[in-house]
Amino acid sequence: MSKKALFLDRDGVINKDLGYVSKKEDFIFTNGIFNLVRFAKKQDYLVIVITNQSGIARGFYSEKEFNLLTKWMCEVFKSNDSLIDKVYFCPSLPFKKKQKNLKENYMRKPNPGMIFEAKKDFDLDLTKSVLIGDKITDVQAGISARVGINLLFNESIKLEKPKDFKKVTYLKEAIPYLK
Repeated sequence: MSKKALFLDRDGVINKDLGYVSKKEDFIFTNGIFNLVRFAKKQDYLVIVITNQSGIARGFYSEKEFNLLTKWMCEVFKSNDSLIDKVYFCPSLPFKKKQKNLKENYMRKPNPGMIFEAKKDFDLDLTKSVLIGDKITDVQAGISARVGINLLFNESIKLEKPKDFKKVTYLKEAIPYLK
């Protein structure tokens, strides 16, 4: 039986996006994130983080440093009774025509590669899943993967009538979509 997932971007959804966050002291959890994840788990969603991390390719921090921060982040969620099931990340830079590693390009949002990896790993029904991102590229990945509900969590992006996705200003506004 296929499962459903709540896909979360990291920087800008789970934590405040301060630009290439790589240290615990710079990691500020977003208001409402623990309640959202706790509620999703009660509704039988797997909680999966999908995050572009070009700071690795740029040399701002190493993959090891990213993994240590991710482990800490997941422990904080666990201590708040809010389990993260898996974290997928893409360390590559935004696509350039001369880039050689096409797999990493496919994994980097707005491409749906991380979502498809999760679908394969967890036997997900993407049409029953929900994605929350703070950038248009996040929701584009969800739309490309045919995720059922795509939510843009970003108060600074002004859109008259978003097409193919909904906009939320606070994470608690996402809760009614998790049924």
